[in-house]
Amino acid sequence: MAEFLVKVADERGRLTQQVENGYSEAEVRERFVQQGMLVYWVKPKTVLTGGGLRARRIKPAAFMVFNQQFLTLLKAGLPVLGSLDLLIKRQKNAFFRTTLQNVRERVKGGELLSEAFSAQNIFPKIYTTTLMAGEKSGNLDEVLTRYVNFQRLAITFKKKLAVSLVYPALLVTAVSGMFVFLMVFVVPRFADLYHDLNATLPWITLLMLSIGTHIQRYAVFVLAGLVVAIFLLMRWRATDRGAAAVDELTHKLPIVGDIWLKYHVSTFSRMLSTLLTGGMPLVPSLETTGASMTSRKILNGIRNASSRVREGQSLAHSLEEQKIFPDLSVEMIEVGESTGALPVMLNSVAEFYEEDVQTALAAAMALIEPVILIVMAVFVGTVLLSLYLPIFNLASSIH
Repeated sequence: MAEFLVKVADERGRLTQQVENGYSEAEVRERFVQQGMLVYWVKPKTVLTGGGLRARRIKPAAFMVFNQQFLTLLKAGLPVLGSLDLLIKRQKNAFFRTTLQNVRERVKGGELLSEAFSAQNIFPKIYTTTLMAGEKSGNLDEVLTRYVNFQRLAITFKKKLAVSLVYPALLVTAVSGMFVFLMVFVVPRFADLYHDLNATLPWITLLMLSIGTHIQRYAVFVLAGLVVAIFLLMRWRATDRGAAAVDELTHKLPIVGDIWLKYHVSTFSRMLSTLLTGGMPLVPSLETTGASMTSRKILNGIRNASSRVREGQSLAHSLEEQKIFPDLSVEMIEVGESTGALPVMLNSVAEFYEEDVQTALAAAMALIEPVILIVMAVFVGTVLLSLYLPIFNLASSIH
């Protein structure tokens, strides 16, 4: 998702300018129009357009620590303003400290805590919605406890996924580095050597020397072309058509597509369970959860399901109509609805697919790692054989 600068006016005519995450300008504009706001303009946030201090982000780990400390102070009986004062003094991150000071001033001026955090335009929507549910129900401590547990599980899950990808990433980096070293430094040296010897070379050696010579000669142009291609691809991905195409391609990829879908199902289930347990109605919870999804296909599916639920259909039937979610997840949600234990069942869905994602990812990595090693061995062996083959032939002819 990209960041956009948005200027809108509400029903009272008050103008606001904020940074909003979205897939494209059209998608962000449509989101605000559906909320009944008048949209003046939507611009991609760049270095030139700015976004100021508010455009920066807060690390998830630092935000989780803040919420844990905030919850502890509230449970100890301190008021919200007093708790914020203590946490502001202890906060070492200058940007986060400035943000919390703005939150405190807004709360002191009469705004709700959820409204003060929402006005910063950098905190997850599920967080501000959870705070709002806690304020309305009078159970802010309990609701915040559930959010902290959700945040802890989400961060732990993402860390496990990242750790699983470290070794394959190192292998790919090593293969790429070795390819560049051989083609840019080693092959041209052998080309000079054989040119001086004026020896007759096998076709595979000629091919390898030609590739290495051309890479060395045109490396700057190839690198510039890659940079331009990546830039254009990122700009295209920011459009509606590009975002939809990339997301559709990701879901169709073998192995990866299935893991990607299950990851989003687990995230959706965990978020929705947290909001429902906090006292939020189903439709607003669905809308908030859908807006937090990073997959365009999942986002559209949840948005359509929200409309069906608003019309009176069950959640399970609405999700089944989208033909996106796995059958097992829909069946488990249907059982949760019929027994009146939907939040509990959603947690079970999240736990099941989180474990399934980790298992599938571990199995995929177990297959990918040997393949990378084999490719590396074949590549290096082919290059070395092609370079040293004339030397072997020369030595055999001498004998």
